[in-house]
Amino acid sequence: MTGDHDEKLAEEWYDKKSAMMEQILGEEHDKVMHAIIPYALGGGLDLYYYPNGIAGTAIATKELSETPGEGSSNDAFGTYELVMFTRHSLSLDEVNNESTPFGSTHHAINAILNCMAPYSEQATLNPRETCEFPEDMKTVGGKCLIFDAYDFEGNHAEFGLLAIIEIYRSEMVYAREHGGTKLIAKLKQAGCYPYSDMDRPAVA
Repeated sequence: MTGDHDEKLAEEWYDKKSAMMEQILGEEHDKVMHAIIPYALGGGLDLYYYPNGIAGTAIATKELSETPGEGSSNDAFGTYELVMFTRHSLSLDEVNNESTPFGSTHHAINAILNCMAPYSEQATLNPRETCEFPEDMKTVGGKCLIFDAYDFEGNHAEFGLLAIIEIYRSEMVYAREHGGTKLIAKLKQAGCYPYSDMDRPAVA
């Protein structure tokens, strides 16, 4: 009975979490990019697409919090899922074609999410903090990131979305010297937030 109870709890939480994510990101696309080997077994993440919110596409995880109160957490959220944004319109036909703008961006976002998801199980990733990848890592080497509690202004919540935003190294240095809040404000002022597209000038 315990197994059935746990499975029912996980299904109910998945539905509740999905509803909360749609409230924040807009209606979810009906297609999911499933990993060949499940994430729970050491494989890649399933990716979920949200093309009906802000301009462009949000790409999110749903495997960091399998049940209420269990999973990746930080100072803002009891549990959270990760989300990244691109200005490019969703084009599932191009996800494996890196020669296209959406395909290239999707490849980078997929790599970042798959690196950060397992890391988030061990480390506390707080909003407005930064992160950088070692230069020798495949695909993500040298990339710089900042995190933010997306569409959230409260003190703490049961569940939320942690946005990962790729930034320039000069922006990361600025955030570390002056605080992530000031960099986020600059990104918003320049109309770059919350996107990870790097075809823009640096704001710092």
